Order: sequence, then structure tokens, then C-alpha cells
Amino acid sequence: MIGIIGGYGIQSLLEEPKRIELETAYGKPSGPLFKGTVEGREVCLLPRHGMEHQYPPHKVPYRANLQALKDAGATRIIAISAVGSLQERYKPGSISILDQFIDHTKTRHYTYHDGPEVYHPGAADPFCPEMRDAFILGCKDLGIEHTPDGTYICVEGPRFSTRAESRMFRGFADVIGMTMVPEINLAIEQELCYCGLAMVTDYDVWAERPVNIDEVIRVMQENQDNVIRLLKTVIPAIPEKRSCPCKDTMKNAKV
Repeated sequence: MIGIIGGYGIQSLLEEPKRIELETAYGKPSGPLFKGTVEGREVCLLPRHGMEHQYPPHKVPYRANLQALKDAGATRIIAISAVGSLQERYKPGSISILDQFIDHTKTRHYTYHDGPEVYHPGAADPFCPEMRDAFILGCKDLGIEHTPDGTYICVEGPRFSTRAESRMFRGFADVIGMTMVPEINLAIEQELCYCGLAMVTDYDVWAERPVNIDEVIRVMQENQDNVIRLLKTVIPAIPEKRSCPCKDTMKNAKV
């Protein structure tokens, strides 16, 4: 089964969705899960920020979210997020198929393993190659403006960057957001495939016009139709059998 983490608005993607309430060893996830199908493929959707967008980025119950999706049967995760652009070629309204991330957060719970057993999973290439290839091909087939790569820097939030921070981040990242970490860390520990679809909503404050929430929401709404078209095309094409290294990330990680 494929799990999708994103905004509540993409629930329209599912055919005959059923609402499921789950509780995990790490508490309740940020909202109910919605289980249904997309072009015949079983899919489970989880609203990252809750049904009323009540969880700010630093308060999302990430451990419960990933555990709930795994408990529901998901083996692959598609994570949809809004990002600001740090580079000219990552244009507002486009989609970035991420291939790297940088953690610049401070206070979040990053692991399921707090001891006494210690694990050090590898994360050199953290995103699922099979899913990345499928989404790159899907964007090309549908004519959706995209970049086939992208380094995402995750900041704590909930505030946006200062101009000085934004200029600094441009030196080593392409897009900026607030939710990738620890979501991807936890997916790696659960041996779940993880693919990040970053919806570029604006140029961050290194550009002349500072980012504001009204602009972000407007571009997100405009981009939502493209995301739904892309998901409907790509989800049936994702291999059911996993031949990627994601399924073995914890194999030799225990100290």
C-alpha cells in the first residue's frame, strides 16, 4: 500500500475513502487516515498538519504519523510539501522531485531508538530511487514543469527566514521548507520508501519581494490540480514489488 502525507485538500484524490482512527505507541497521529484507491491501487492518506491545520511544523506528531501509516500497511510514502525556492530555476508553480535534504532544525524528536539499543542507519541517498524515477517520468509525460532533483533544507519554523538566512541557505540548498525532518528520518528507520514532492510556492526572501502566507496559499491552490493529475498517473505505475535499497536500511544499522 502507498501512504500519502500532505494537505487535507488532496483527499479528493481517493475513490471511496474510508476514515480510520488509529492510536500508536507514540500517541495519536495528526489526524485520521483516509483509506481508498487511486486507479485501482490501495492508498492511505494522512493530513500532516491535522484536519484544521492545527499543528505547526515543530509540533506535528511525526513519530505517530509514520507509525500509523506503517501500521495501516503502507510500505511506500509520498510526501507532498510546500516549499520556497532558493534558486532561479526552481520556479513558483513547479514541482521538485527531491533527491537530498539538509537538517537545520533544533528541537524535534528524530528517532524511534533512544536506547539502550543504538542504531545508525545510512542516509547518503535518502529518497526512494524507484519512486523518484516514476515521478520524473510522470512529469515529463504530463508536461508538468518540474526539476528532476533538489536539495531541501528543513528549518524549524514557524517563522519564515530573514534575508540574511535566506542568502546563506542559497549556498547549499535549492528549496526550503519546515516539515521534511524528522519525517524522512523516521521513514528510513521504518524501512519505508520515501519520495518528496516539493510544490514551489514562492521565491524565498533572498529575492526582491518577501514571501507572505497569502502568496503561498494562492500558488498552492493553483498547483493542486497538477499534483492530483500527477498522482493519478504515477501511482498505478509504481512497482508493487520493492527492488530498491529502502527496504534494508536498518539491516546493518544496529551497534
